[in-house]
Amino acid sequence: MSVLHQPASPEERRHMIRRRVLTAIVIVLLIGIPAGYLVISAQQSRDSGRDKEAESSVTGLQDSWPSRMKRRVFEVPIPAGSTEVAYFETSNWKSSRLYVEFTTSGTGLDDFLYDVGTSRSALGPGDVTISARDADTVGWEFPPGRDWAATTHRQADPRPTQDITVDLTDPAVPRVYVVSTATP
Repeated sequence: MSVLHQPASPEERRHMIRRRVLTAIVIVLLIGIPAGYLVISAQQSRDSGRDKEAESSVTGLQDSWPSRMKRRVFEVPIPAGSTEVAYFETSNWKSSRLYVEFTTSGTGLDDFLYDVGTSRSALGPGDVTISARDADTVGWEFPPGRDWAATTHRQADPRPTQDITVDLTDPAVPRVYVVSTATP
């Protein structure tokens, strides 16, 4: 004797539909959300890589402020209100350097030197402490006929050493050049 397949009652159909909907929701939650997260994460990672690649491919000074992290790591506290700020970073297995230039006020220069850990009295008149090699790296020139003053602020490793050269030709708006060198 064969049993004929009987149509499901409306209650059984509702139960079956609810179970299928619940199964679909669970599948979306278990697979869809992590997959979406991976896609978003991959996109952000790729964008970050492109930003870093673009920054590392720059071969000269960038007309912008270095990030707060770079200023903190290299201990280059650019005073608020500074203008014409530019920077460049180099890095190799032996050392990392942050080259920074900016124009500030007389008070801004004093604040900068104080925050670095030195003072205006440490600036040697007529001195340029930035080496020709470092100057060539970013295209800086320190021609005669300008009122140069400079100092080298040395610190114990692992803290960076800063070579600071200032153009005081117009003391109201000194131009500051800094090479901060950190060694691992």
